[in-house]
Amino acid sequence: MDINWQQVVDTIVNWATNTGVKIVIALLVLFISFKVINRITRKIEKKAKKFDKTILKTLMYLLRLGLKCIITICMVGYLGIDTSGLTALIASLGVCFGLAVNGAVSNIAGGVLIIITRPFKLDDFIEAQGYSGTVEEINLVSTKLRTGDNKVIYVPNGALSSGSIVNYSEKELRRLDLTFSIGYANDFETAKKIILEVASKHGKVLTDPAPFVRVSSHSASSIDIVTRLWVNAGDYWDVNFYMLEEVKKAFDANNIEIPFNQLDVHVKQD
Repeated sequence: MDINWQQVVDTIVNWATNTGVKIVIALLVLFISFKVINRITRKIEKKAKKFDKTILKTLMYLLRLGLKCIITICMVGYLGIDTSGLTALIASLGVCFGLAVNGAVSNIAGGVLIIITRPFKLDDFIEAQGYSGTVEEINLVSTKLRTGDNKVIYVPNGALSSGSIVNYSEKELRRLDLTFSIGYANDFETAKKIILEVASKHGKVLTDPAPFVRVSSHSASSIDIVTRLWVNAGDYWDVNFYMLEEVKKAFDANNIEIPFNQLDVHVKQD
């Protein structure tokens, strides 16, 4: 069998001048575009110093990967290869990835919502999701709280943005509510005066709004006196402990009984 070498050479030349050139162009485009994508994302990482590094690196990685996949698909189509199957495969992988990171996406959306609506800010003392503490960091995925005993808690932003939040620092003033109980044999008017005198001796108790001291209920073994004092938010706990300690001392000094649960048994003799 004789080989027509001229035909072979013509075929090779034809392939090189058409498909071969396309392959070379596609490889050059891939090489140059990948270099450009890497350089741009690195510059973004360097300039965005205030942005969270972990989140920034993750986003830049996803951006690089996405752009490179798009360019690769375009070059495959440029070479004349059917990309429908490849596109379907990438779409399926995208769906799987979306399901896998559903929780993370929810937390990121919650972080964006918190940053926009501002239900709290740094250094605020809040209570949410069963935890309370001072806000130290607000990231896209979670919020960092420092508790009173110096523990650190990371609360997911997804749950935080969709749940109830108590902000103890948003308002400058807070009302301190206390209840003092005295025995029925004691004079409640005297007890009220003592409570007001103790409160007036503490310079951090505000006079406007004025302190409120009234009998709130007649319990089974005591008369309950409710006390409402207005203080600056930062002075809340100082005044709280002061009132509990000093009112007890003043009651003892004036022979006012603070009753405890007890049962009186009366024996009737016929």
